[in-house]
Amino acid sequence: MTRNLRVVIAGGGRVGLQTARLLVDRGDHVVLVERDESVVDDVASEWLATVINGDATHPDILRQADVGRADVVAGLTGQSGVNLAICMAAAELNPGVRTVARIDEAADDTYTQLVDAVVFPEGAGAKLAVNEIVGSDIQSLSAVTSDLDIMFVRVAADAPAAGKELTEVRFPAGTLVISDGDSVATPDLTLEPGERYLVAVEPGVADEVVQLLRG
Repeated sequence: MTRNLRVVIAGGGRVGLQTARLLVDRGDHVVLVERDESVVDDVASEWLATVINGDATHPDILRQADVGRADVVAGLTGQSGVNLAICMAAAELNPGVRTVARIDEAADDTYTQLVDAVVFPEGAGAKLAVNEIVGSDIQSLSAVTSDLDIMFVRVAADAPAAGKELTEVRFPAGTLVISDGDSVATPDLTLEPGERYLVAVEPGVADEVVQLLRG
């Protein structure tokens, strides 16, 4: 089974709230921080996780959110600068935390010098809009997989599948190893420790697949 994460999300808008819901559905522990009191009231009325009213750029609010024990802090407000500030403050309080910032333009190396990862939700939304507008039979993958989960997984050195060819690994039904990033996967592909592979999984088997690849 995959390890459940402790995640602090700053920003209770559309992106932050939907992200929080998906993580809670996964079984992760989520603390949501939002400085608009009216939004907090709306979220708290339906929310089962912890919701904190406050400015997540302030260290005291991050401490209240228990950032010291968090695995990930995600700044998902509508302002890139605020999100970067939140992530940098969190990293000062918890040097081992993974930081993710929502940005308002396509990613470049500048942002990743400050945080571990960036997300650009508007870019994915635009791809979905184009898919529907042009009605093409060939569409961007990011928005059309429905319940099918497409994920990159890095093989751990001590994972059950490490060093084995695909034909030797008993993946559950509903699993397809697609690519090693350079070419389409073939039955004799060896799952090399430390390498990442593109994998498609049906609902309900993701944990088993991750266990085989990550241990």
